[in-house]
Amino acid sequence: MELSIIIVSWNVKDRLRQNLASIFSSQTDFSFEVFVVDNASADDSAGMVRQEFPQVRLIVNTENVGFAKANNQALSSAQGKFFLLLNPDMRLEIETLARAIAWAKANPKVAVAGFRLKDAFGRTIEQVRRFPRFLDQLCITLKLPHIFPGCLSRYLNRGFDYDKAGAVDSVRGSFFLINREVFKRLSQGREPRLDERYFVWFEEVDFCRQVKEMGGQIWYSPAAQAVDYIGQSFSQLPRGRAQSYFRASMLSYFRKWEPAWQARTLGLAWKLVALFFKSV
Repeated sequence: MELSIIIVSWNVKDRLRQNLASIFSSQTDFSFEVFVVDNASADDSAGMVRQEFPQVRLIVNTENVGFAKANNQALSSAQGKFFLLLNPDMRLEIETLARAIAWAKANPKVAVAGFRLKDAFGRTIEQVRRFPRFLDQLCITLKLPHIFPGCLSRYLNRGFDYDKAGAVDSVRGSFFLINREVFKRLSQGREPRLDERYFVWFEEVDFCRQVKEMGGQIWYSPAAQAVDYIGQSFSQLPRGRAQSYFRASMLSYFRKWEPAWQARTLGLAWKLVALFFKSV
């Protein structure tokens, strides 16, 4: 098996249908398998997959277990040489998979690869990020980019040339290609897994950080491209809950990777911001 595609889905039946149709109409000369992990959708996404795409390996959860854990459910059974973590609100072009795998095979030292993502209007999505640092995440917490947008220039890697391939810190998790054997070699035999302390957000950043700490490479390449409709599941969440998930993941990342005082300070900043908005 050359490629295992893993899609974690929550309440985006129509986008998921479009995504799966684009996968199975792709031009490939290699074998691939597709997993869909349904995180307790209420829109009968699972029923649609069973009826319209019986070749999909469907995992149906009775509760929303989060992005990392749901991906790991499929990763534990996946047989591919490459793993593609693919968001449900994506649409592949006919040659997307073939071009992505061809590029990965031509660059056998790369552990994680991301490719060009376009929005619904054909514009390139600026997805490459540097690893989070204390000051840029403090700016986000205090909502300073609304006043000083330049404070995130380093973190957002503004000026990155999306027409050229290059080594990066991290790529967007919506089209996230993992070379299984490279990762296992770096990790002394461990299979790729996402850290389940993250319910949603920061999982792919954490995975890239693991790869970098082990001496591995993460690359962006424009060799393949796909349409990313961005945040179709997240848009259904109440704003407060989405922010709560983001806050928890940010603090988990800093507790894991950075000095303890940074997570404590960021936690205090989140509390101060909450108090401020409650008082106004």
